[in-house]
Amino acid sequence: MIPAQTLPAFLGVERSATGRRWIGPSPEADRLAEGMAQATRLPLPLCRTLVARGVAPGEAERFLAPQLRDLLPDPLSLRDMGPAADRLIAALDRRQRIAVFGDYDVDGGASSALLLVWLRAMGHAATLYIPDRIDEGYGPNAPAMAALARDHDLILTVDCGTLSHEAIAAAQGADVVVLDHHLGGATLPPALAVVNPNRQDEDGSLGHLCAASVVFLLLVEVNRRLRGRGGAVPDLMGMLDLVALATVADVAPLVGVNRALVRQGLAVMARRDRPGLVALADVARMDQAPNAYALGFLLGPRINAGGRVGRADLGARLLATDDPAEARSLADRLDALNTERREVEARVRDVALAQAEARGFDAPLVWAAGAGWHPGVVGIVAARLKEAANRPAVVIGVEGGIGKGSARSVGGVDLGAAVAQLAAEGLLIKGGGHRMAAGLTVQEDRIGAAMARLSDLLARQGAGAGGPADLRLDGLLAPQAATQALVEQIEAAGPFGALAPAPRFAFADQRITTRRIGESHLRLSFGDDVGARIEGVAFGAFDSPLGPLLDSGGATRFHLAGRLELNTWNGRTKVQMRLEDAARA
Repeated sequence: MIPAQTLPAFLGVERSATGRRWIGPSPEADRLAEGMAQATRLPLPLCRTLVARGVAPGEAERFLAPQLRDLLPDPLSLRDMGPAADRLIAALDRRQRIAVFGDYDVDGGASSALLLVWLRAMGHAATLYIPDRIDEGYGPNAPAMAALARDHDLILTVDCGTLSHEAIAAAQGADVVVLDHHLGGATLPPALAVVNPNRQDEDGSLGHLCAASVVFLLLVEVNRRLRGRGGAVPDLMGMLDLVALATVADVAPLVGVNRALVRQGLAVMARRDRPGLVALADVARMDQAPNAYALGFLLGPRINAGGRVGRADLGARLLATDDPAEARSLADRLDALNTERREVEARVRDVALAQAEARGFDAPLVWAAGAGWHPGVVGIVAARLKEAANRPAVVIGVEGGIGKGSARSVGGVDLGAAVAQLAAEGLLIKGGGHRMAAGLTVQEDRIGAAMARLSDLLARQGAGAGGPADLRLDGLLAPQAATQALVEQIEAAGPFGALAPAPRFAFADQRITTRRIGESHLRLSFGDDVGARIEGVAFGAFDSPLGPLLDSGGATRFHLAGRLELNTWNGRTKVQMRLEDAARA
């Protein structure tokens, strides 16, 4: 593979409107794509996308139509899966009281709902407990677990619990089963079972699963055992919409089985069978079939809003309800909370960006901390810092001498392991997570020392070695080639997301017309001298140099880069470009 820095700048763009160098396919990738196109008769732009995913010509057909049955791992390949399945079945047989303790984010809410919906289908009600982000923080805590244990026989912790030794020990009188995916420590908590692909004694082959997928695998195994006894079991395929939502919202890599889970889950979601997701889609004004973008940017943030600035259990309750009226009420509340969350986020983001930029965006780690910053938005702001600097980022809100922070990473840097090491060294009160995201709690007077040490650990992994991210493009298209049929074929290579980015194409030397939308967005229409034209949209264009450059007037022609999508409005579907970058031609 030819290093990107040795390739010539695509279309000669050394520095675009957003400060990036454009990189196109290597000569080797071009040759492979052309060979695949000849062998499969698939369109060349699609073949370029497949080559970028490492797909060989003989694998193209199976890749474009993945079957979950071919990719789903054996649940028993995960340690403690057998005891966990046996204990859940025993609780059903004995009509024991079950509690579900979930995290307050989308993965935790979807994982909790998955269990609640499955148990309801089995005729068994369960208690839902989601901790308050402000008062209780992340994961099980001793008072809550002790209280649940007094009234329940089995406690299932989902998307949390792997590091909760003291809290799980407090659950006297109840069995605890942990269903999680966060990095484990050297020892496991005193639970009956800890099912987690990121335990230290796992081989890591399933480490890309989110918590909802772990729960799904448990239910696959339980269904298999119940069927073996001749019993009726719920339809798990109809619950994959919850798994898809959690996978995308938790930024899990959309590769392998994750891709198949999300693909099937989107098809389930399109049936509009789940009242909570129907109500949420309606309040978010989704007017077309669900896709990964909608899950990550329309539905996910609204579900998260309850845990960030409202009641922590709203998201899980919405996803679990079978009452359309309750679903509409909960969706309306979450939509209002999401508006409030955006306002809080904007205030913190502006200060954090200025603070981090003053420290310098060229360090291995960018970080910011501030008194009174709402802990419900620090993770979102950390993601904004990461995008701005192309570096791992941490944002910490301080209250009463204690800082609570969230961290986000970039590809190739294991942030969760570094944060866990900081906690083991005593620089943090606690901390953990996974490769791309982590949380931490730190004494205010140790923030500087902790961030300096974290920066050093991340530098050893290569963080900070590069400059602003290059914009990787999958090739050049002419407007007349960007047809609805081509976009539909490219979408078959999806869904797109973490570690499987949507293909980006460039359009060279285009004449454009523009129209500003609101404060920060831009509508445009562009075409070449042949006559074909494409509509485009650039969200947040005026928050960067992109909007002012394109909207400056005059007859300047531009190279444009972005993703193609289908836009359906009033029953009509047309190709649209989601513009990401531009350069003067």
